[in-house]
Amino acid sequence: MIKIEHIALYVQDLERMRSFYETYFGLTSGTKYHNKKTLFSSYFLRSEMEGARIELMHRPDVKRLAVDRSEPFGFTHCAFALGSKYAVDTLTERLRADGWVVLSEARTTGDGYYESVIEDPEGNRIELTV
Repeated sequence: MIKIEHIALYVQDLERMRSFYETYFGLTSGTKYHNKKTLFSSYFLRSEMEGARIELMHRPDVKRLAVDRSEPFGFTHCAFALGSKYAVDTLTERLRADGWVVLSEARTTGDGYYESVIEDPEGNRIELTV
């Protein structure tokens, strides 16, 4: 049986991103790893529920490339299953109230998912679903 163990994401502000995912998604970070030679740092974030972890990584020489975000290419979002429509609605409104961008309001999609889509602090798309 194959499962996704973790997904890694290079970020510009490691501490801000760690705080965002801990605050809004209840993820817990492990100990910060730092390689003094390469200046690479990372955190693994995990949920109390079973599933893939997120590895947030930073290295000063790795920069985000400017891309036309109107045409998604490659990995386009990360989805979090929150357990209920109420949880999707509540977290969407909490994020909006705290000043985060809501890209797509909570709704039932054509394929039957109830979801909203928000941006994390660095513009990555996060799908909130049941």
